[in-house]
Amino acid sequence: MERLLLGILVLSDGVIFFTCLRLQPVYHFVNQSLSWTEAQTYCRQTHTDLATFLSSDEQNLFINTLSSAGHTSDVWIGLFSEIDWRWSDGLTGSGADYRHWKTSSSEPSFDQPDELCVSFHYDGGWITERCPYGRYFLCYKGSHANPEFVFGKEPLSWSDAQTYCRKNFIDLAIFKNDTDYQKIQVSTLGGYRHWIGLFRDPNLHWSDGSGVNFTSWDSAPTMIGSMPVICGVTSSGKSGRWKFLPCETRLPFVCFDRPGKKQVVKMRLHTDNSVDLNDPVLRGIILTKLQNRLQETGVSVVTLSWRNQPDGNVFKKEKKT
Repeated sequence: MERLLLGILVLSDGVIFFTCLRLQPVYHFVNQSLSWTEAQTYCRQTHTDLATFLSSDEQNLFINTLSSAGHTSDVWIGLFSEIDWRWSDGLTGSGADYRHWKTSSSEPSFDQPDELCVSFHYDGGWITERCPYGRYFLCYKGSHANPEFVFGKEPLSWSDAQTYCRKNFIDLAIFKNDTDYQKIQVSTLGGYRHWIGLFRDPNLHWSDGSGVNFTSWDSAPTMIGSMPVICGVTSSGKSGRWKFLPCETRLPFVCFDRPGKKQVVKMRLHTDNSVDLNDPVLRGIILTKLQNRLQETGVSVVTLSWRNQPDGNVFKKEKKT
């Protein structure tokens, strides 16, 4: 018998959350080659959305669906990532979009989920790397108009290098044009890669709005190039592990439905005025806490997601009474 579970979760700060736990999804393989956006439209018109799986149990259900259909090659799922390169010091405007990627290495690329930071390669050009790696680094002082570069003296992670540069100079190095780039002679890099200030956030999303808490990454690289968005694929041959492809690629896809009644439960949170509950990062943290608490109680095959209001926000501030 289908039923809807209503959970009451209490976090460490004493705030009570009421949330709706929906039944496990039903997946539908569609053997029609479409772009990711076309597949998303099809799934939203005929089912709930492109396939989402938020736990290993759901991933196994998904794999069983593909195996039953006899399909082992890539299919679209609802995962996507927005590519938004930014400078550590917040540089915007003229020169902020300058890039000098190492073209012989097909940069920029996405090989690992934390490959979000950029280093200056000792052969010239920039490459993406995993942010926790220990690398030498370049700071800058002076001004945006005429930056002067300073070499870090010991290898650090990207975030530690950022902290060092901000404490002792201005920030990790910025490059606005070829003139800035040519201030660094490859011979001065000493055969080492050096962190610079360019980076991006993961910006991972499911098409249906669910938070990306459970992950299952493949090791296959994705050439990002100048794409603003990359879209998720997987296959039963890869045990459901994820990778990204250009969203215009034409592939079969998998839609999903969740059986049973859907229910929206309202929440009221008490915070100080400095907290922005509509911050996507904070919303993701709250969902992760809820998901972890459910797993601690033995409930794993569930979906938790926020419901957007007409203005695009999840939370709205109430007037004090």
